[in-house]
Amino acid sequence: MTDRMNKRQIRRLVLAVLVPVAAQLALSGCAQGGMGDALPHALGGLPDGAPKPPAKGYSYPNVYDKPPARPDAPLDDQQQLNLQNDLQKLRDSHEKLNADPELPPPDASTPPKPAKKKPAASKTGQATGAKTNP
Repeated sequence: MTDRMNKRQIRRLVLAVLVPVAAQLALSGCAQGGMGDALPHALGGLPDGAPKPPAKGYSYPNVYDKPPARPDAPLDDQQQLNLQNDLQKLRDSHEKLNADPELPPPDASTPPKPAKKKPAASKTGQATGAKTNP
């Protein structure tokens, strides 16, 4: 009976020590400053040649700030149409520049010759490259 009491007391003592230590370790990750600045390198701190952290903290933009108004207004229909026409003219001029000068222009009177078809595969029920079952 006393052996059981001792085991219970030991468990309570271990829990009484482990719970605060675990809570302290869990909450230390939320700390603003680092513990690594004060610890020696042998115990997991920063080495001697490590650069110093910035004196002023980083500034982050406010999420709720509205962005400034854009300086240019969106294009109206006429401006959009003009831009599309300019792009089409530019595409046409590039196609003319990139055309092969050695090839004659395609003749509209002669239709192009159809490409030769490959012979159809035999229909034996087997896919190409498949092994047959014995």
